[in-house]
Amino acid sequence: MPAFVPLRSSWRWLVCGLLLLATMINYMDRLTLNLLAEHISKELDLNNAQYGTIEAGFALAFAGGAIVFGFLVDRFNVFWVYPLAVLGWSLAGFCTGFATDFTSLLFFRILLGFAEAANWPCALKTTQHILEPGERPMGNSILQSGAALGAVLIPLVMLVLFVESRPETWRTPFFVVGAAGALWVVLWWGLLRPTDLHVDHSHEAHPGQAPGSAPISGLVIRRFLALIVLVVTINMTWHFIRAWGPKFLQSQHQFTQVQTNWFFTAYYIITDIGALSAGFVTLRLAQGGMPVHTSRVLVFFFCAALTLLLLIVPMQSNPMVLVALLLIVGFGALGVFPNYYSFSQDLTKRHQGKLTGVLSCLCWIAMAAWQQSIGWIVEGTHSYTLAFLISGLAPLIGLAALLLLWGSTREPVVHTADVEGDVDAARLSSTPAAKATEATA
Repeated sequence: MPAFVPLRSSWRWLVCGLLLLATMINYMDRLTLNLLAEHISKELDLNNAQYGTIEAGFALAFAGGAIVFGFLVDRFNVFWVYPLAVLGWSLAGFCTGFATDFTSLLFFRILLGFAEAANWPCALKTTQHILEPGERPMGNSILQSGAALGAVLIPLVMLVLFVESRPETWRTPFFVVGAAGALWVVLWWGLLRPTDLHVDHSHEAHPGQAPGSAPISGLVIRRFLALIVLVVTINMTWHFIRAWGPKFLQSQHQFTQVQTNWFFTAYYIITDIGALSAGFVTLRLAQGGMPVHTSRVLVFFFCAALTLLLLIVPMQSNPMVLVALLLIVGFGALGVFPNYYSFSQDLTKRHQGKLTGVLSCLCWIAMAAWQQSIGWIVEGTHSYTLAFLISGLAPLIGLAALLLLWGSTREPVVHTADVEGDVDAARLSSTPAAKATEATA
């Protein structure tokens, strides 16, 4: 397998900045409903079980979209697929402002989930193409931090566009946020050209072997299973707080909408710091001589350990302690993602879109069941305790699966000299890790 395409360093990181913006818009469209859930539920007469069904519908649509877009980005140039997807989910978010009942809200939410699924296959295909392995955790942390940045901005948007004394104004943020995608498309097509992300895979097959017909080894299967467990468990924590955090604070601790908005502004700032810190520390450890895989596992463990604090959140009655615990959890909850993405990028280059799509599909099927289960739990017990316990333990369970199934790694050490300027592709592709990855593609 050829190494990444050597391109100007400044241009590569600028592209990563665009990926951050796309993820930011993605999350702003997604979180508008979550932050306004209590008000929308009252106006449209929705109960907790129906809200869980809406979140489950989003998740199942996301699962289907992940498969479709995963195959599309391996078949067609990301240069075209990505902006069309951004326009698609922005339109779906805009139309959500016209919902009048449970059915119409569910319909628009399903459309949003399907289109938003394109973001990660497209973004990871891009960072894999323009960054070398040692740089990818940093690039992935930049794109993933867009989720936190979008989540930071959307409560501020609510403060301007939504008036709590006039609940009917909940529709306005959907219109404003939904219109934001068009600007990103202009920036994308202004910075890149179709040739920038074109990958020729015709040379990747082994001699005498048809392209794409390389056998799948037992090691690849084990690592794929590890990635399935990993992606499901880290998302259980992240999406529980995303979807149910506002309702928990307002129904269990009597937070006002303004207080909820300000808390989640702070929360997502901390999660952004967590994602960027995870990528930066992993990069520095690798540059300092630690094997790349080891540095990723170590940073992942630290972030996953922080989510254990969710186990004691339901016991808290002091709002200040509650807020402090959730902020610390947020740092770890998003900090695990950059290295998960990097683990997945080690498995294949040619089929990165399909791999990301399949993993996302399986993850979101699991999230649909998880969200519906939370709705039933809360509706039946009038308590969030069990959901907090499961969410707190989940990332460490994922890490245990990774350690059990991933197997030994022999990988090159990344030094500073390797990440500045052009890289000797022949030297990189001759390493044991590169050869092992090539065999799986």
